[in-house]
Amino acid sequence: MGLKKGTTNNPNGRPAGKPNKVTGEMKVWLSGLLDKNRNQMEKDLKRLEPKERLMILERFMQYTIPKQQAMAAQIDFGSLSDEQLDVIIDALTKDLNNEENSD
Repeated sequence: MGLKKGTTNNPNGRPAGKPNKVTGEMKVWLSGLLDKNRNQMEKDLKRLEPKERLMILERFMQYTIPKQQAMAAQIDFGSLSDEQLDVIIDALTKDLNNEENSD
């Protein structure tokens, strides 16, 4: 018979950060499979319509390129001096003035 519910043969459990054995083996197998079929996958991608090819490449990129995090700037304008505020206003309006002059 099995163990009583809530008990284990390893009271310490799996150490933190150590991957599941099956997951590790699957990653190694999948990595090898992809590596062995790289040329065939490239040929298959070339045969796809451009739209389909871009969709596939976009899906691949999710696993290779880190996603960008949105950043928000919080500025306490009350703590800035008049000179600092003038610099910010000048920088923001400079581009606006350049756009108006180029029209």
